[in-house]
Amino acid sequence: MTTELTTLANGIRVATHRMPNLETVSLGVWVAVGSRHERDDQHGLSHFLEHMAFKGTKSRSARMIAEAIESVGGDLNAATGLDTTAYYARVLKGDEGVALELIADILLNSKFAPEDLDRERVVIQQEIASTDDSPDDIIFDLMQSEAFPAQAIGRPILGTKASVGRFRAADLRGYLDEHYLPDAIVVSAAGAVHHDEIVRHVEALFGGLTQRRRGTESVARYRGGSTASAKPFEQSHVLIGLPSPSCLEPAFYTAQVFSGLFGGGMSSRLFQEIREDRGLCYSIYSTVWGVKDTGMLAVHAATGPEMVDELAAVVADELASLADAGPTDAELLRSKAQLKAGLLMALESSSVNAEQMARQLLAQDRFVAISELIAEVEAVDHHRIKDFAARLRGEAASVVVIGSGKKSAAQATRVAALFNPAGADTMISQGSR
Repeated sequence: MTTELTTLANGIRVATHRMPNLETVSLGVWVAVGSRHERDDQHGLSHFLEHMAFKGTKSRSARMIAEAIESVGGDLNAATGLDTTAYYARVLKGDEGVALELIADILLNSKFAPEDLDRERVVIQQEIASTDDSPDDIIFDLMQSEAFPAQAIGRPILGTKASVGRFRAADLRGYLDEHYLPDAIVVSAAGAVHHDEIVRHVEALFGGLTQRRRGTESVARYRGGSTASAKPFEQSHVLIGLPSPSCLEPAFYTAQVFSGLFGGGMSSRLFQEIREDRGLCYSIYSTVWGVKDTGMLAVHAATGPEMVDELAAVVADELASLADAGPTDAELLRSKAQLKAGLLMALESSSVNAEQMARQLLAQDRFVAISELIAEVEAVDHHRIKDFAARLRGEAASVVVIGSGKKSAAQATRVAALFNPAGADTMISQGSR
């Protein structure tokens, strides 16, 4: 397997990873722009643009786009995140030129016809409405806004029904001109690829893009607090978030190992103590994410309204135990083994390889070898986990409770008090959803 990188004259980077045993190719265009780059009047524009890219170009209708990729047995999709937007495809070996030409067409030649805009804004407004029926979507949106208030990074990626209703073609074209620039673009491909052929296609399709001054992004400012929604659900959901290292910090790997042993699997502390030993919930887990300047570790569980306080108290106790005594050797080894296995198993996928190369280049401006990732995981020891847990105990938590009706707000306040250090400057607010 060979990984290669070429930077075109205009600044676009082309990365490939050849996997000779495959008969397919995963490829895409990753752009260093997402919801956190939006101004207040652009809330939801990154996601709206992603949708509109598939609604017709100067030479293809939406149906023709779908038929072109499916006629070669491939699939074409896109995704918007906090700091990246991706347009990606998977095709049979030899059809990568078809996929790249389609992606180039939807990015460079979209029409943004008024009738298509009106139709798609209704589709997205229905997508927003569907999140209001999902406790998982509601609670994580509320968490993001509570942890990063009054910031683009804290707003829902989809936007609001009102903001989506305001967008016009000029807004989309202006956003493209401001952010979809060569030095913000990585074209990445993995599988049955030949690097020189991919470079040739990209040069022909995207070589005419010229560099201009890019829009800026604000630095994320974390601030803990608690919020709640009185919207009724069958269960009460509690989400506890704590600030964690960015993906560029060495401690990011410590955070991942910690999350694994804390609540990352059936052998984790939280699962064993809260579900298996106490029967307080069906599912509980922790997760960790990081972007270039911030990150968060979060614990999520769904339980009965009468058990929220007891469940949260156990989470706080287990965090305190890890801060005071650190993990056992067995816990540490299990979590590291799970993380290493996940990294290595994922790399058997061409799609994961393509995405990982693009994200590494956009975030770190280099490839990170799997051997380096494994070494970082191996370097996490008892003392690092203990120190990390102590660091978390010193941070103000962000807490959301939904599903307990009118009791949700008071529960969120009590849960936050279990985690917030004495004297922490936190906000207590009542969610509206």
